[in-house]
Amino acid sequence: MSTTQQSRPVDAGLRRGVMGGAELGAQAIANIAPSAVLAFTAAAIFVSAGNGTLLSLLFATIVILSVGWCVAVFARKNASAGSIYTYVAKSLGPTAAYVAGLALIIGCWGVTAGSLGGGVSYAADLLQAFGVPAAGLVGFCILTLVLGAITTFFTIQGIQISARVSFVLEIASVLIILTLFVTSLIVLGPDAWDPQQFSLEGAPPQGIAAGMVLGVLGFAGFSSADALGREAKHPYRTIPRVIMWSVVGIGLIYLFGAYTQIAVLGDELAGSANPLQDIADKIGMPGWFTMFLLFGVAASFSAVCIAALNVLGRIVYVMGKEGVVHESLGRTHRKHLTPHRVLLIGGVLSVAVNIALLLAGVHPMDIVVWLDTYGVYGYMVAYALVAFACAVYVRKMGMPRKLVTVCAVIAVLAMAYIFFANVWPVPAFPLNLLPYLFVATMAVGIAWFIRVKKVRPEVLSRIGNTETDALEGIG
Repeated sequence: MSTTQQSRPVDAGLRRGVMGGAELGAQAIANIAPSAVLAFTAAAIFVSAGNGTLLSLLFATIVILSVGWCVAVFARKNASAGSIYTYVAKSLGPTAAYVAGLALIIGCWGVTAGSLGGGVSYAADLLQAFGVPAAGLVGFCILTLVLGAITTFFTIQGIQISARVSFVLEIASVLIILTLFVTSLIVLGPDAWDPQQFSLEGAPPQGIAAGMVLGVLGFAGFSSADALGREAKHPYRTIPRVIMWSVVGIGLIYLFGAYTQIAVLGDELAGSANPLQDIADKIGMPGWFTMFLLFGVAASFSAVCIAALNVLGRIVYVMGKEGVVHESLGRTHRKHLTPHRVLLIGGVLSVAVNIALLLAGVHPMDIVVWLDTYGVYGYMVAYALVAFACAVYVRKMGMPRKLVTVCAVIAVLAMAYIFFANVWPVPAFPLNLLPYLFVATMAVGIAWFIRVKKVRPEVLSRIGNTETDALEGIG
């Protein structure tokens, strides 16, 4: 074989250097889906934390900033579509990297599929508001097919268009909700100042800790911009900034949103099934604003579907390039330069699981809770591994390690506590089964990796070595 043949890329590869800082920020923010979190999380935290709600969210933001700092340390030195999977390989080796990558794949798919259910629920409510009957089984299934197809279509069409679509959807959603919050504070006048929220009066420490768990879950997927290492402009500088500043910005929005909801609804927030609508009703917003709220939350769920599926596609793509999974998954579309096979499989699987659950009589919003919870277990494992890996990495590289060590300790302990808090006390059925489902999925994936190690041991040397250039000989 000639040198020219050997050096020629084996697939079209990802589109290099097309994502600017704004587009990377769009990917990060859309994957967090702050509007969807604002719609429900503050009320859930308030139930346990009371006047400690803001403190719970502040602690959650600090925990995620700690994880983010560890991710950013890697991102400054490594630009790859492999995200945390590649980072862990740099420090802990191929086996730990595969475990982290597998956990992150579960996280991305769970959030994609779960958010599809949320988009369906709110899209159906929006259609109902316009007089279109879409809330039954048939309507839910049709909306699942339509939204799932649209999500998959945009991710395959190209990273720029999918990032821009998710950005527009999420920004529109955030602006609608912030408009509601600002208007409500103006309507309250002097009563908008609620010093009791800063007093911690009656806020139990255990409740604040439980609230922090919910707050951290509201940031799941925050580091998704790091999966665009090849497609980003100036990735070593831009991606770390996007990761950190998106957490700071979203954290401030969460704090503002929680403060406003408590100030307006007070103790009524704990029993509110729809805080945003309750606020709109209480301050006398016109009836048509309800449609904007429904659209905003539906748009937020749709944006996170696109963003999470983008990350899923790139992690599996890197695994395909390295030979960890079937080589056909390590090729991109010749025209669109996206990992179309992985995106199609992930999208179809998300739709199929949603429809199966709908046919079993599960409401779309229950699908959100079930599948998002399943996915969050994956994120927690991946975040703990990358934090620990970072502490080892800076020691190996002779880099300053005091701040990294502090961040890694905070991150690992917090992830362990959050994982424990989600399995004990034992939650009600079927949430009590989800940890076992997660462990079973991880076990199957690890069994596959053991087989790969035995049959193709040369694959181990490739893991973690895919940066911005396509590998040769695989895919």
